[in-house]
Amino acid sequence: MLIFRKFPHKPHNSLSILSRFFKSQNPEPFPDVPTSAYYDELVNSAGRAGVFDTVRDLLNKRFKDGCFNTTNTFKFITNKDEASLPLLLDELTQTLSRLDKGFTRKSAFDSLVARLCKLNQIDLALRVVEKMASGGYGLNACTFHPILSVLTRNKEMERAWCVVNLMREFQITPDLTAYNYFLMAYCFVGDLTSAAEVLTRMEMEGVKADTRTYDALVLGACKTGKVEGAFVLLRSMVDDGIPALLSTHMYVINVLLKLGYYAQAVDFVRCFAGRDTWMDKNNFGGLASKLIDLKRFDEAKLVLDEMKTRDLEMEDKLRDFYQINFKDKH
Repeated sequence: MLIFRKFPHKPHNSLSILSRFFKSQNPEPFPDVPTSAYYDELVNSAGRAGVFDTVRDLLNKRFKDGCFNTTNTFKFITNKDEASLPLLLDELTQTLSRLDKGFTRKSAFDSLVARLCKLNQIDLALRVVEKMASGGYGLNACTFHPILSVLTRNKEMERAWCVVNLMREFQITPDLTAYNYFLMAYCFVGDLTSAAEVLTRMEMEGVKADTRTYDALVLGACKTGKVEGAFVLLRSMVDDGIPALLSTHMYVINVLLKLGYYAQAVDFVRCFAGRDTWMDKNNFGGLASKLIDLKRFDEAKLVLDEMKTRDLEMEDKLRDFYQINFKDKH
């Protein structure tokens, strides 16, 4: 394999290669309006066959057809034969480096990094990062998101911070998404001290909080039983016009129920009702289901009555429970 690499790369007719490949792999004619899924299938077939010139041509063509890369674009890369992954990666990165300049090439490299992260191949993903940096292939903070996501989810915080240092070596400043990964990881385990340090970094760098920032902080407050702190955060969100995620409300509901504050949980969902029908449906419905599981039927009835009054849709199980147990009232 190494011997063949010494020969100069010969120019080829892209359409001819594509035509031959389609005839051998796909008896159906190329569709007039191809989809991203269609291109993914072709790229993976070519990748499994080791026909990397075809992979290159397909990646170029799909962008021109408006079919962007997806999480399945490089699905032919697996952990099945882990020992051969470095060699495969060398072949593939050389192929990607010959893609059309700009978004086509950057997107392909970013998708490759994401695929390697999904396989938990962080070292190989960082090799791709190095290739992007040396080649000037559009390396930016977004490229590092899947790497930081995996490391923080796996609680490899020291290694994740090393990746942040690597970003800075490449003159790339960590963005809000990067910091949110750290916040969620720290708040999930109730490490508010480390979370506060992240917030300090964000403030120093002028990075403003968003919905997911607050979601993590509310989780941290609830994990440590600081319900009042969670309420303060929610109030700040309202004041700043930042919408809350459903998960943010559920953190509060769960901690209130855990502490036995059933009436307060009902008051909580009432307090935030009326802004978004979908959110109301899930807040009231979620609380009702949890109260039923806890056999707090009186409070559950209050919540279901409220849903009925507000004309909020109930899931089948909730509606059946309501009709069977409280039909005398209606």
